[in-house]
Amino acid sequence: MTLVLMVIGVLLLLAIRVPVAIALLLPSMIYIGTTPGVTMDVAMQQTISGVNSFPILAVPLFILLGNVANDSGITDRMYNAAVAFLGHFRGSLGYVNIATSFGFSWMSGAAIADAAAMGRMQVPQMVKRGYPAGFSVGLTGASSLIAPIIPPSIAAIVYAVTAGLSVGGLFMVGLVPAAVLILALCVTVWWMLRKRDDLRGARASWGERGRALLAAIPPAGAAIVILGGILLGIATPTEAAAIGVVYVIILAIVYRKLTLQKLVSSLVQTAQTSGSVLLIVATAALFGWVLARERAPQAAADALISITTYTVVFLIIVNVLLLIVGALLESTSAILILVPVLAPVAETFGVHPYHFAAIVIFNLLLGLLTPPVGMVLFVLSSTTGYKVSTIIRGVLPFFIPMLIVLLIITFFPVVSTGLPALLGYV
Repeated sequence: MTLVLMVIGVLLLLAIRVPVAIALLLPSMIYIGTTPGVTMDVAMQQTISGVNSFPILAVPLFILLGNVANDSGITDRMYNAAVAFLGHFRGSLGYVNIATSFGFSWMSGAAIADAAAMGRMQVPQMVKRGYPAGFSVGLTGASSLIAPIIPPSIAAIVYAVTAGLSVGGLFMVGLVPAAVLILALCVTVWWMLRKRDDLRGARASWGERGRALLAAIPPAGAAIVILGGILLGIATPTEAAAIGVVYVIILAIVYRKLTLQKLVSSLVQTAQTSGSVLLIVATAALFGWVLARERAPQAAADALISITTYTVVFLIIVNVLLLIVGALLESTSAILILVPVLAPVAETFGVHPYHFAAIVIFNLLLGLLTPPVGMVLFVLSSTTGYKVSTIIRGVLPFFIPMLIVLLIITFFPVVSTGLPALLGYV
């Protein structure tokens, strides 16, 4: 009954638009105040322990890295390289959109940062060249989901800290699913624009391609610095994030693209985003402790086992649940609330922790494009000037390939566990 009342309390607070951190904190504090043997000292310890973690420090660092790269215009070089190599194909700017999002993803780790950068840079160019506005913003929203899947995925960091898994291992989990998503989006672009021969740019000369590639190599070095440091064992993900920030700042200074005003703006944006994320992490840690104390994982396991003993049915139920939750809760909040409950249940059904992590993360990321929360929808609206309704209609066709990718991740575990196993994380 206590668990039910707490969950109802959180849902009611969220329904009346109370901030997520407060919605998690209030029921937890009421529980602590009315439960014998539980003191405020325990509450403070659990809340602080949620953010007193070296791996979680990587979150604000990667947010800062993405903001500096975005504000200093470093992403323009990747965009120009993509145009040089892909511009002569039919529907070329669609492929350029995906390729540039992939390149920027190695620095941002967050779909919102990717959507803000690509929405401001690519959508106007695509509309100017004759691409439908709905298609342009829809593809930009869909391709922004590449960022939180591949390293340095902020969702993976939060999941790893919550579930007690290796951050480096979870970084590797997302690479193959991201490749499958990129392929699915490219096929969708080809299908939707297969009759639009007018959407074809001029072929760049090999000299132009070479110059564009050389200009894009230094920004791409951020990915080498980050991933190389982690995979070679030179640096932890948090240390690699710090090195990546220094690398991008130096690069922006060398390019003379980073003014003091832009740096201050990047720092302010990082503080605002990190503050909201870490406040949710802290309150979710307390809420998760209460759930664990009331044996919520065991109750959830018993409930699911009473429904089915088949792993496939369990995965279907989890997918439906996560799609619904993802539409109502921001992904970080959902991970912090659900993973402590669902991850132990998944192990009971024999689902590998890395496989389940891939399922959870991809499911919840779809919520970034789903009303009523759909943060990417609102970011695109603010950066492009289009109505949210226009963006939703543009995104809808891309849900078909994204749901297909979700099914592949769910029912073919090797897609998410193969590379970590190859690299010794499993």
